[in-house]
Amino acid sequence: MTPTALPARRAAPGAARAPRRVRPVPAVSRAIAILRFLGRNAEPLGVKAIAQSLGMVTSTCLHILRVLVAEELVKVDAAKRYSLGSGMVSLARSVIEGNRFPELVQPVLDRIATEWGVTTIGVEINGLDHMVVLALSRSQAPFRLHVDVGSRFPALISATGRLVAAFSGEPWSGIERRFRSLRWQKAPDLSVWRKEIEAVRRKGYSIDRGNYIRGVSVLAVPLFDARNQMTHALVAAGLTDQLQNSRGVELAGEMRREAERVAAMLLGKG
Repeated sequence: MTPTALPARRAAPGAARAPRRVRPVPAVSRAIAILRFLGRNAEPLGVKAIAQSLGMVTSTCLHILRVLVAEELVKVDAAKRYSLGSGMVSLARSVIEGNRFPELVQPVLDRIATEWGVTTIGVEINGLDHMVVLALSRSQAPFRLHVDVGSRFPALISATGRLVAAFSGEPWSGIERRFRSLRWQKAPDLSVWRKEIEAVRRKGYSIDRGNYIRGVSVLAVPLFDARNQMTHALVAAGLTDQLQNSRGVELAGEMRREAERVAAMLLGKG
């Protein structure tokens, strides 16, 4: 599924889709939880610490860990402490090599970061659940975002979240429920946030001015697939003083043009 430019018709919150029903598979969910937990921890951990942190029965956690070790997704040292294994690298490489978006967007991110003095990010959107950073270019600005390739964030947070809310086509009730669980440094009022979403649908870009991180403005523009579903976003973050008023709008316009160009290449039109 590859992105294209901003569609003429845009989905709006309240245009309900048929909900997807996924039958729970507890063993798979627990294995994934273990992998993600180990990925968030720099130091190897014992089975008891892992089980307690994830609310698992220790024996169940141990059985799952043994399978993950056998598959080389997890490794265990002499002290019976567990960490991610080399098999994860192979999986990650397969994902990256099979996805043209990072390759195509990286030069764009590098140029914008250099010319505008902002940190630029390319993300993939996964419904209302989360977004994943696939590409990144840091600036020399006097602040640093805690983000790396592979980082995951709630899908509705910051400027990108306003895009997701505007173009997801999900019912407002589900969007509002997730909004209330978000963590901001300066949370916007729900009614204000909803009006901003309506403006995003008209303008085709979003700006978060200090809500997510105080003193930092975040801009985001969407990319859509052939079915007019938002799949990716280009994001730029800089000090609010850098991106005030017309300068922020100018950057957003340039990012939209680049998003359209990247989308065309992904569709084989560029």
